[in-house]
Amino acid sequence: MSHRYHFISGLPRSGSTLLAAILKQNPRFHAGMTSPVGAFFSGLLDQVSAGSEWGPVVTTEQRRRLLRGLFDSYYAAETDKDVVFDTNRAWSGRLPALLDLFPDAKVIACVRNVAWVMDSLERLYRASPYENSRLFADDAERNTVYSRVETLAQRNRLVGFAWSALKEAFYGEQAASLLVVEYDLLARAPEKVVPLIYDFLGEPAYPHDFANLQYDAPAFDNNLGLSGLHSIRPQVSLENRATILPPDLFEQYANMAFWRDGRGSRAHVVSAQPAVAGPLVKSV
Repeated sequence: MSHRYHFISGLPRSGSTLLAAILKQNPRFHAGMTSPVGAFFSGLLDQVSAGSEWGPVVTTEQRRRLLRGLFDSYYAAETDKDVVFDTNRAWSGRLPALLDLFPDAKVIACVRNVAWVMDSLERLYRASPYENSRLFADDAERNTVYSRVETLAQRNRLVGFAWSALKEAFYGEQAASLLVVEYDLLARAPEKVVPLIYDFLGEPAYPHDFANLQYDAPAFDNNLGLSGLHSIRPQVSLENRATILPPDLFEQYANMAFWRDGRGSRAHVVSAQPAVAGPLVKSV
């Protein structure tokens, strides 16, 4: 069976698990938390690219077939699903390959004020004070909230990488296949946002139950030393709270929402408060 593939990407702690929990209510859809397919994709490409032992003997067409085969093999058991959503933050940086393999694919990028992303990760870290989270390599990185946030913001780490990859996709030549969805809006008004996602995907509407969601992955989260990383509340809602970050640190990351300026991008954006509305920005 050949599935139709779409992708969920974007920033961490920005609603990708929530969106997957909503989408998987549709019996035609498969969706979940971050899958290993992105890591398989990168690993296989390393083995057949220039500089590797096998690069000279594997043709471009063979590479395409191998990479496409990763998806079909991994999701072969989903025989009752028409559409598969694979989640991985790396997909934002892989749009040229993804849209060559799957020309009709769409990428949904979940985003959030970066200061609140850092706040959410810091909150999870403090909730497990007897664990050395695998987010940090050593004591120098995990010593204080300042070192932790600085580490996460580096271009090759959890938040910095995701932010940089998404910005590349937002201004890239494949941006028309990208839909950016703000977490605050999805959590506050899912009944308005989800139909926009369906329209973007070209899928028929489905009556979702936003008061009866289910998703949790305790074994995966505990292995990272971040209990509750992929737990969601049964009812979609936006939790209002004060930040636990020092004011200067919160302010440092509070103005990085480049997606609110639609100029120079062909990406589609669903935003609560667009600063500069480009032609494809929708405010709900």
